[in-house]
Amino acid sequence: MAWIIEQLAQTSPIEGLALLLALAYLLLAAHQSQWCWLAAAVSCSIYAELMWSARLYMEAGLQVAYVVLAGYGWWQWQYGAGQQPAAQQSGFSWRWHALMLLLMSSISTLVALLLTRYTDAEAVWLDSFTTVFSLFATWLLTRKLFSNWLYWLVIDAVYVYLYASKGFVATGGLYAGYLLLVLYAMWQWQRQQQTERACCSSG
Repeated sequence: MAWIIEQLAQTSPIEGLALLLALAYLLLAAHQSQWCWLAAAVSCSIYAELMWSARLYMEAGLQVAYVVLAGYGWWQWQYGAGQQPAAQQSGFSWRWHALMLLLMSSISTLVALLLTRYTDAEAVWLDSFTTVFSLFATWLLTRKLFSNWLYWLVIDAVYVYLYASKGFVATGGLYAGYLLLVLYAMWQWQRQQQTERACCSSG
């Protein structure tokens, strides 16, 4: 416990700001607020620099990609497939998800092998798999598909270990909190779906 408190005390103000914005992003996403993408863009810009400094190159690249996806998500929720509430979105079949799991795993393996051969990156396998699947899960969120939260449950659990092992204790704690917030988001989206169904039935 003393070690955790010591590590938290050493957390830089800039990491603390990124952490707060990341929490705001997920809370806003749970309530399907378009402002979640702005919070994500700023938070990820900060984390990109932090991850590059820690030689987590795939994570740094992921944060840059998140900034781009934040812009895409804003556009989708304003004008595209995410305009309608999550309760009105049609998800993909389990066969589609099985195919995507295979494809994403193959891409992750290739990336990990390339990083091992050509860079001094650390934790390449965890880094690569979390990066690829995080991008995929974020794309699902831009379309307001409930399945994105199921992927995040697994991804965030891995992130808790990855960040804590690299000395980003506060960020590791953030992802532990994410696990709870993901469960909250799942409950919130399902509650809205039930409300929509009840309104349709009564109407």
